[in-house]
Amino acid sequence: MTFEFDLLATPRAVPELRHHLRTHDFEVRLCATELLTNVIDHLGEGNPVTIRVTDTDIGHTRIEVTDPDPHTLPALVSATGTAESGRGLALVDQLSRRWGVDQGADRKTVWCELAEPGQRSTPRLGSANTSGSKISRL
Repeated sequence: MTFEFDLLATPRAVPELRHHLRTHDFEVRLCATELLTNVIDHLGEGNPVTIRVTDTDIGHTRIEVTDPDPHTLPALVSATGTAESGRGLALVDQLSRRWGVDQGADRKTVWCELAEPGQRSTPRLGSANTSGSKISRL
């Protein structure tokens, strides 16, 4: 099964995306909206994005968010207890088996892969891997 949706990255697009993904698991909706929110926060509103949710050959769910800026890369940071932002990518890191970035000449795709729902473990929130070891620049 493949879901693909083109939209402009705006705050109003987040609940719209959540609505379009309503038949998917909570983790899929959360990761997709966090990756979309990163585009809004770090590239600015109004950028065109494509969101894809696909099933892989080995039973994982892959979420991809493609935007037109190949140079602004996501960074996994440790948010302080009182910080109002900075936890989105940490959530993606904890919920996904792996995540990364594919860079092209005029775009990038930030992606993550989730295990099958029955194989997912409870996330270890608060102990995010800040080494960036899941990021691949292709």
